[in-house]
Amino acid sequence: MSSAEEHHPAVNSMVHLLAQLDHYRKQTEWLALANRLHARLAGATDLQSMIEAFSVWLMPLVDHDLIAYRNACRTREHMLCSCHGPERRKVMHVAAELLEEPAAATGEECQWQGEFHGFRWQLKGNGDIGQILVLRRATALDADEVELLGKAMEILAEPLPRALDYEDLYEQASRDVLTGLENRRVFENRIGSMMESARRHGHPLTLASMDLDRFKQINDTFGHAEGDKALRKVARLLTALIRTSDLLVRMGGDEFVLVLPDTDLLAAKILAERLCLAVDGLGLGNSKSGRLGISIGLVQWQPKMSLTAWLFKADEVLYEAKAAGRCRVCIATD
Repeated sequence: MSSAEEHHPAVNSMVHLLAQLDHYRKQTEWLALANRLHARLAGATDLQSMIEAFSVWLMPLVDHDLIAYRNACRTREHMLCSCHGPERRKVMHVAAELLEEPAAATGEECQWQGEFHGFRWQLKGNGDIGQILVLRRATALDADEVELLGKAMEILAEPLPRALDYEDLYEQASRDVLTGLENRRVFENRIGSMMESARRHGHPLTLASMDLDRFKQINDTFGHAEGDKALRKVARLLTALIRTSDLLVRMGGDEFVLVLPDTDLLAAKILAERLCLAVDGLGLGNSKSGRLGISIGLVQWQPKMSLTAWLFKADEVLYEAKAAGRCRVCIATD
């Protein structure tokens, strides 16, 4: 364009008009993207589903290997990673390191040894301060990607407190108030998937039905307040002796259920005997009430066994342990 054309009113008007049209086009494109993001987030209730919905929306727009969210105020964290095997463990380790330091409210670039590049933002809402990280290998995010993510973070910041509140309420509803253990509702929600996983992979799955011995005498002798203390002590002890992958549930009263994935009867019996000795070692009770103990019945799940039949069999074996003298372990023989 010549100097004369640059200063011609008609040319200047056309340039201005084209710039406006490009601006409106970009606005329209963003509004369409924002509406799709709002729609995806509207269907998410918990933190995991919300981060997954965000990642699905983002993937065609900004390539990424991981999205992570951490909220130290509520001790909530979720990482969604598309890598597998050793690479997955590595990128999640890198993300954990990068999330140790708080991010700037406006977002800031981060990188790890030149191998991983990302951006992280501080998200505020309802008095909480959370942090979200988008991470990928090899290449840093360019200016357009960062701008898009910055706009998206403003949208994501609105429903995240709702997801966190939902998780808080769900946790309250799934915890036994007295002991802090998970309750029957959690057992009913999780046991089906644990059975299906054992069936699909051919792994052993064993259930321990447990009942405290002489608990009623402690209540009668010392009062219900002392009985409650005894239940809490037993719950803490059992929790300390099992794996994080095991499911320990207070079913009600002094009855507990322990589900042991990837555990056959022999391994379960070794653990159960350790639990019996540990409860006896608490020394709760006295010569009048008798010492508090725990009886355990073990049944390994079989692929053709229904949940009802499994629980019934476990109760039968537990009764055998009680009848045999209490504070002992019995296993199903068929």
